[in-house]
Amino acid sequence: MAQVTTTSLGTAFTRARTWARAHPLAPDGVLALAVFVAMLVGSFADPSTGHNTPTFGTRSPTVLSVCLMLLGAALIVLRRRAPMPVLLGIGAVTTVELVTGDPPAPVVVSAVVALYTVAAHTDRPTTWRVGLATMTVLTAAAMCFGSGPWYAQANLAIFAWSGMACAAGDAVRSRRAFIDAIRERAERAERTREEEARRRVAEERLRIARDLHDVVAHHIALVNVQAGVASHVMDKRPDQAKEALAHVREASRSALNELRATVGLLRQSGDPEAPTEPAPGLAHVDGLLETFRNAGLPVTFAAGEGVPRLPAAVDLAAYRIIQEALTNTRKHAGPGARAEVSVVRVGPTVEVTVLDNGEGTGEPADGGGHGLLGMRERVTALGGALTAGPRYGGGFRTQAILPVKGHLQAAPTAPPARTSAAPPPTPTVPTGETA
Repeated sequence: MAQVTTTSLGTAFTRARTWARAHPLAPDGVLALAVFVAMLVGSFADPSTGHNTPTFGTRSPTVLSVCLMLLGAALIVLRRRAPMPVLLGIGAVTTVELVTGDPPAPVVVSAVVALYTVAAHTDRPTTWRVGLATMTVLTAAAMCFGSGPWYAQANLAIFAWSGMACAAGDAVRSRRAFIDAIRERAERAERTREEEARRRVAEERLRIARDLHDVVAHHIALVNVQAGVASHVMDKRPDQAKEALAHVREASRSALNELRATVGLLRQSGDPEAPTEPAPGLAHVDGLLETFRNAGLPVTFAAGEGVPRLPAAVDLAAYRIIQEALTNTRKHAGPGARAEVSVVRVGPTVEVTVLDNGEGTGEPADGGGHGLLGMRERVTALGGALTAGPRYGGGFRTQAILPVKGHLQAAPTAPPARTSAAPPPTPTVPTGETA
């Protein structure tokens, strides 16, 4: 029950504070009324009787004093809309009361409220300049025109209350600025976190799109070539047609496995049967080249000495670049084309080069391909460089320079350079068949 009551009071207080902020004149009106009542009650006390506490009922305010108190309190209603003009007005009213009152009424209370408002809504230099000026003027007026001695306690109280009003207003302003800075920092951090999450999602989508393109473009091209071979020799050489269909089945199975591994990345972390197959890399390049040789593209592979075992991202990029470049060669180089693949360590980088002697350009005729774009994105993401274009004298050249320095993994000494010669070519697709 006590907890429910506390919660209800907290909710009511929050609603009241929200309403007061939306209607500032209402709380300022209540404050002005309270200040007027306090000044009016204080004007009946005589602080100069010599006792430790003021004596009430020994004096009564004049009509002029009541009017000045009422005017000073009324100006407090506008203190948030025009802090400085309100302070000037109340300061003038207080000065008149200190000069003409005998003894003066406590109109200085309204001046203290106005000075606090100026300090809470301006900067620190302005606060202290205005505060010192106000304290000097009011204290000097009280000392010069007061009925008591210049060192009277009431005169010193004006100086003390004015200084406390400046200090309190400055403290409130500093706290508000600190809270606003914390809130702004939190909002900025939230926006940055959301932007970072969106950026990572976009990068992941782009990476998955590149992987899907590489897998589909490579394997579907091989399936198309082998299906064309099988269709051409089905009647005359059924044994070769059966071998081509076996290659079609193997390529389609490999495509399904890679698609399953790539699409499996979209699963939630708690989904069962998450793919655990390692990502392809240069360790699997022999099997990749064999699929192209089975499709009728002779490929020669050479690996230079000193090539380290690459980190996963660089290793996958090198594999995909070879795969995509050979896929473009098989699709666009024309019949009779040959390809050469080399992986060489050059200083802090590894160069992956794919050459062919075909007649194609490496891009689809309709310009709708994404192979070169995907390769360039992969290489750029790793801080490398990619060049692709026709060779002098015919053919096409694709070269990727991938940075390795600072990303090496512990590995045994690299094997010596090797060269894989192409096996006897399989039956070539007849003229007119294109992948």
